[in-house]
Amino acid sequence: MSKTKTLEEIQIELSKFQVDWKISEDNKKISTSLKFSNFRCAFSFMTEIAMCAEKLDHHPEWSNVYNNVEILLTTHDLGGISEKDFKLANFIENAFKAQSKV
Repeated sequence: MSKTKTLEEIQIELSKFQVDWKISEDNKKISTSLKFSNFRCAFSFMTEIAMCAEKLDHHPEWSNVYNNVEILLTTHDLGGISEKDFKLANFIENAFKAQSKV
């Protein structure tokens, strides 16, 4: 089973991303806000992430208002941030980059 990451490990991992992920005050969650050109693009992106999340058995907390998607990642079973969060964050970043090129 995975273990939770320390603040230092989280900061090192997040430095590898272009998407601006924020660390919660309790260091147990990472979050980001992504903006798309329209609702269709935002919802298409969420659908793609949902398919990946199912495969990873790791699901984001998120919301969508028109062209904005708010995402929060944490590993509930462990009560903090784990490798699972970074795997999903990496997929999210790649999907966002691809969607932004459309």
